[in-house]
Amino acid sequence: MRPLPVEPRTERAAIGSRLRAVRQARSLTIEQLADLVQLTKSHLSRIERDLVSPSVSTLVTICDVLSIEVGELFRASDVKVVRRDEAPQINLGGEGVHEVLLSPRLEPRIQVLRSRVDPGVIASGGNDLYTVSAQLDVLHVISGRIAVRFADAEHELDAGDTLTLDGREPHSWRSLDDNGAELLWVLLPPA
Repeated sequence: MRPLPVEPRTERAAIGSRLRAVRQARSLTIEQLADLVQLTKSHLSRIERDLVSPSVSTLVTICDVLSIEVGELFRASDVKVVRRDEAPQINLGGEGVHEVLLSPRLEPRIQVLRSRVDPGVIASGGNDLYTVSAQLDVLHVISGRIAVRFADAEHELDAGDTLTLDGREPHSWRSLDDNGAELLWVLLPPA
């Protein structure tokens, strides 16, 4: 049996936006990069907008000046999707609350959680103050009202309010009404 030939892709590799992002991250203007790689500003602009494809030697020169490997421009995007209905349920020890993990399970940089308090339930993070092993803990109230308690203060939050704290700061929370609540927690790095 003869192997079937591989069908080439019909779409062009869109590398311009990645080149532009790297150039901007290096704090180079388009004029500065054009001078360094000996191209006109308009030609470099067309490359960045994927209107023209650079020659291999031009691409290698641009990548050398930007200190990146040519292959970085062609790698697949690192995108992960967690569907709401497929988000894994977790339990961080709260009472009367449904919690799901919205970020990928093995994401090492950030952890995003959604907590839902059903109507008619007064939920809490527990009676005792607790900490999470994250440097930064951000709480955003999507709906409902809650109170966040610390050793020396308590803050009441309404829908749309956001509280940022050191995750190692002892705290707890509780819902303030029985209309339900939805909370979004962001932990950096993940707990």
